[in-house]
Amino acid sequence: MSDEETRTIFFASSRPCTIARWWSKETVAIVTGANKGIGFELVKRLAELGLTVVLTARDDGRGLEAVRALKGEGLDVHFFCLDVSNSNSIKTFASWFQHTFGVLDILINNAAVSFNDLRENSVKHAETVIRTNFYGPKLLTEALLPLFRCSPFGSRVLNISSRLGMINKLENHKLKEILKDEENLSENQIEGMLNLFLQSVKNGTWKSYGWPQHWTDYSVSKLALNSYSKILAKQYKGNGISVNCFCPGFTQTSMTGGKGMHTADAVADVGAWLALLPMEKLQTGKFYVLESHNHSNHSKL
Repeated sequence: MSDEETRTIFFASSRPCTIARWWSKETVAIVTGANKGIGFELVKRLAELGLTVVLTARDDGRGLEAVRALKGEGLDVHFFCLDVSNSNSIKTFASWFQHTFGVLDILINNAAVSFNDLRENSVKHAETVIRTNFYGPKLLTEALLPLFRCSPFGSRVLNISSRLGMINKLENHKLKEILKDEENLSENQIEGMLNLFLQSVKNGTWKSYGWPQHWTDYSVSKLALNSYSKILAKQYKGNGISVNCFCPGFTQTSMTGGKGMHTADAVADVGAWLALLPMEKLQTGKFYVLESHNHSNHSKL
């Protein structure tokens, strides 16, 4: 199946339409990497809508500062320090969450890193990028899977991803065919691709191997995350857990040096809307893209 067949596109020019409220204060959401930017705005929006929200950040001080800012606006959110690039940190967080809340309804994997400016393409930190952007959400999701609530409203995983990780960005035809074969695609194949990438970085051949040409390490990490999300969606389809990816597009955040087509709060409106879709509109295994045009089209959702 091609990218075009699996991708749903909608447009951001106004707030998404109102959703009939199915959630309550008992509905628990986690947002990673949420001390600033899109993550912060997602926590804010979900808290405004009345959910119980856990804000995570890898830096204690910045996370607590974010919580104080939200409490200053009358929003009650919870905080726990989580570094998704550290497996021990993930285990500690999962244990704390189970003890504190017991069940989970929504996981938004937002935490990610890039060490390049917009026009740079260094792979100096490739291992850190892969560990944070792919293995981080993968290991965290797997640690929390036993805690997802069995609910008639369904549990949800929303991975904040990127079009840079779409299969058509790959020029290596062998890898492209492997990733396109969704029926037979395995986690081992995805991890094999990542090992191949990191090896090509180490031996200096990465530029000639057909990897994505823009923000290569970041793009490969998101390529792996998108593919893994499809596997997980297939695995849990019909079992009460939806798994989708959301590309916020070119957004004004620290990662883009403040440049972008739209703001983090506008992205959060759409991200929260996707995370809260009612069961009759909730799909799984989809890749949603935020586009900037002069009209709004949510009919495909």
